[in-house]
Formats: sequence, structure tokens, C-alpha cells
Amino acid sequence: MITYRIAEAAEVLAVSDDTVRRWVEAGRLPSHRDGGRTTVAGRDLAELAEHLAESGELAERDRTRAGTVSARNRMSGIVTRVKRDPVMAQVEMICGPYRVVSLMSTDAADELGLEPGVRAIASVKSTNVVVEVPR
Repeated sequence: MITYRIAEAAEVLAVSDDTVRRWVEAGRLPSHRDGGRTTVAGRDLAELAEHLAESGELAERDRTRAGTVSARNRMSGIVTRVKRDPVMAQVEMICGPYRVVSLMSTDAADELGLEPGVRAIASVKSTNVVVEVPR
């Protein structure tokens, strides 16, 4: 199971650590104690990210986000859904307030280990979206 520390979850959602802690305390984001640290399951984080994007809750934030998107249009985010067939996979991600969808071969999605809750980077160029997993 993929887990995220509070600071990592905050980075993925483009909110402060304190905001994530408040959501955990309010029961909005399930958490677990892991060796004295609070962690959240990747699937739970992906579910919250999807809800935040759908509800427009993050839309009030600065949508240009120049400080987090480089000139090469690389956006860090979390995978929320992967639909596979024998040949192709549709990978949906939430990157801050943005929803990004990429089509790739099923082999590529499998090699990257893409599933809901996995942290990934979407590189956007023209009409193509390339997904990579940070190391």
C-alpha cells in the first residue's frame, strides 16, 4: 500500500501541511500512525484530490501556479484512476487544481506501476501528456 506523510500529501494537493492536518483531524482524510508519524493511504489521498478538483474547492487558488510549473510544463500530482484494456490505458491525475488525462500503452502504465494513489509527474507538450514517476 502506498502511503504519504502529511507534508507529501500537502505538496500533492498544493495546500499547506496545516490544511492537511485539519482535514485529518476533522475526519475528511483518513490517516494512520506509522512509527510515530501520521500517514495517509494513497488511494484515500487520490479520492480527496478528485473530490477537491470536482467540487472546484481548489479553483479559488491561483491557477497560474508559476512557482510550481516549470517552463517545460511538468506538473506533480497523484493518480486518481487507471482504466486498462489489453492494449491501452487511460490514466487520470489531479495536479493541484487541474485534472490531467493521459492515454498510453497498458505496458507503459504497468511498467510505471500506475494505480490510484501513486504520485506521478505529468509533462505536457502540445496535445501530448507524458507521465513519469519521480525517483
